[in-house]
Amino acid sequence: MKPIKLLSGFLTVGFWTLASRILGFLREILITAYIGPGPLMDAFVAAFRLPNMFRRFFAEGAFNAAFVPMFAKRLESGEDPQGFAQEAFNLLTITVLLLVGLGMVFMPALVWATAGGFVGDARFDLAVGYGKIVFPYILCMSLAALFSGVLNATGRFAAAAAAPVLLNIFACAAMIAGATMGGAVITWLVWTIPVAGVAQLALVWIATSRAGIRLRPGLPRWTPQMKNLVRVALPAALAMGVTQINLVVGQQVASDIENAVSWLFVADRLYQLPLGVVGIAIGIVLLPDLSRRLRAGDDAGARDAFSRAGEFSLLLTLPSTAAFLAVPLVLVSVLYERGATGADDVAAIALAVAIYGAGLPAFVLQKVLQPLFFAREDTRSPFRYAVVAMVINAVLAFGLKPYLGWIAPAIAATVAGWAMVACLWLGARRMGEVARFDQRFYDRSLRILAASAIMGLALFGVVQGFGWLFYLPSWRYLALLGLIVLGAVVYFGVGQLIGAVRLGDIKRAVRRGGTPTQ
Repeated sequence: MKPIKLLSGFLTVGFWTLASRILGFLREILITAYIGPGPLMDAFVAAFRLPNMFRRFFAEGAFNAAFVPMFAKRLESGEDPQGFAQEAFNLLTITVLLLVGLGMVFMPALVWATAGGFVGDARFDLAVGYGKIVFPYILCMSLAALFSGVLNATGRFAAAAAAPVLLNIFACAAMIAGATMGGAVITWLVWTIPVAGVAQLALVWIATSRAGIRLRPGLPRWTPQMKNLVRVALPAALAMGVTQINLVVGQQVASDIENAVSWLFVADRLYQLPLGVVGIAIGIVLLPDLSRRLRAGDDAGARDAFSRAGEFSLLLTLPSTAAFLAVPLVLVSVLYERGATGADDVAAIALAVAIYGAGLPAFVLQKVLQPLFFAREDTRSPFRYAVVAMVINAVLAFGLKPYLGWIAPAIAATVAGWAMVACLWLGARRMGEVARFDQRFYDRSLRILAASAIMGLALFGVVQGFGWLFYLPSWRYLALLGLIVLGAVVYFGVGQLIGAVRLGDIKRAVRRGGTPTQ
């Protein structure tokens, strides 16, 4: 893909990811309003994190990192991509089925291992019960990741990017229905998750069939190519799942503090908006493109694609970081302060948002740097770097808790995120110029940083002068909308003036309709 076509694919994935994240906001708003920080929400967070954690290992993380480059190679050369995808489908299905069975049997042990502070109170039994309902969700998500990988490798990003929207649509509808009909909202929410998983799987399965790759359940075979797939996927599992592991460590650290698991969860979901829209979109589009270019020996094109991906990621990430650091309390208050969520909860969540926000550029840059290794089928190096990051996270989370309390996991995750970026950056240098950002990236990045800082100062000044508007029931939503619009105008206006943003590039990408060519 040329840079403008790379941006088109990024915008396609980014659009659907943005839609999913916005609906995810609505989902979290409903959770905090109907359920609120407390035992029920703590138990739900711990239970729902289990399939999400394993999903990073068996689905979007390890699987895509190993499967996409291999499938793209066979697709490009015509070496039976259908057969390779079918073998991978069979192997993944039986593996995850076994995992689901073990998880259902040993659910109490899983809850103890990830939220040990729950032992001895009602949250433990609640988390075990919820976990048994939501854990099968991982089967649907793992298989959906396979189909999404096929679609992404063929340049069809829309269906795979749109599938996660269904979970949020189903969850929001279920909670509203539960509240309207007078039932237990948490029960409606928990039982809806596996149903939504089936819907997501159906969407990408049908889309893959229409793309010409028709996969059906069958018995797995341990062939040399499957052995190679597993060999590459195992270290990728840890490398791509480091963020989830760090979150689980943080949950374990905070689980014996009342409401802390809920506070960290809500803060995590807020900063996941830009991380999802930018970081995940860049990773999905960049990995297949880098794989194709490196196989073709197009080092110049690969470096250009890598540099533009880094540039586009910072274009939206740095202003998001500036907003999280400048006005976290206002953002959290308007979004979540209602119903079962009070002012004390808002203050705690805002503190965590600011700390996570400081690590947001690192979490996004990881998504840009990791494809350099995965495109070469090198998953061992990111594995080693992930171990370093996880050790740093665990040491800081447990070490700082006696002094800083429940906020220690957020600080640890941010520091570990930057440590991971440093390792990836230094490790990629041995790949030569193709794995180094070009001069345009550095020039644009400094300008983007300046525009973001100016925007952050403008937002801070407005909140200091007109902060009361954000606490008036009849004005707070319009005030937040006005603040967002002001931030966008200041950022893009200053960015255009100093050369940080080229709106013409974005307009041309949008006019292309978001469909990359092969």
